[in-house]
Amino acid sequence: MTSIPAITLMGSLRSGNSTAPRLTWYGPNSERVELSGRVLDNWVAKTSNLLQDELDAEPGMRLGLALPAHWKALVWALAGWQLGLEAVLDGGPADFLVTATPGDATNGHDAVIAVALPALAMRWAGELPGGCIDYAAEVRSHGDVFMPHADPDPSARALLTGDGRPVEHKDLLTKFGASHGEGVRLHIPAGNGLESALSNALGAWEHGGSVVLTHPDVELTDKLLADERIHGS
Repeated sequence: MTSIPAITLMGSLRSGNSTAPRLTWYGPNSERVELSGRVLDNWVAKTSNLLQDELDAEPGMRLGLALPAHWKALVWALAGWQLGLEAVLDGGPADFLVTATPGDATNGHDAVIAVALPALAMRWAGELPGGCIDYAAEVRSHGDVFMPHADPDPSARALLTGDGRPVEHKDLLTKFGASHGEGVRLHIPAGNGLESALSNALGAWEHGGSVVLTHPDVELTDKLLADERIHGS
């Protein structure tokens, strides 16, 4: 089977010290979510399986991420990348659209997936547009282990950056992931956007680190910094 950096990264997150925190989210209303490497891999695997088994996603297809910088957005990007999909962050054409505002979705997608952002949401609150898939309601039924049906192409595009740089799957960590020190516990402000969050998280995870992602409404107090042992850069 062809391997790409996203697949290798997920393997490293679920092995070794798999119970250590890898992704911590602080959201509105005192929301805090902590995912170990193993739990993060489970979420990503379930999401990849939803894409592959329910939506017939194949390597080279395009995954539109109309989401803010949020822990579920990071899960979706990783899920698409290990499948060999291209993440579309600029609202451009995409086969699949993942969105927190499904009412704004336009036609032209094979599927629209609605993502409820509250951590404890078991389903979308309220009515969804016809044909829209409820991520919270569907994802839990999918398997915890991802086995790709088709080999991803390492030379296919993983994303086009905001400044117009195409990044291939084989270069995702080296040319898109930010450079961070070994074992960093990195603070990522969600207000800097999804592309920044993805770049920094990939760079931290590649070097055995972890990230603390904070919503713009969350005050970054000395207590929070101390409690989360944020260090390094």
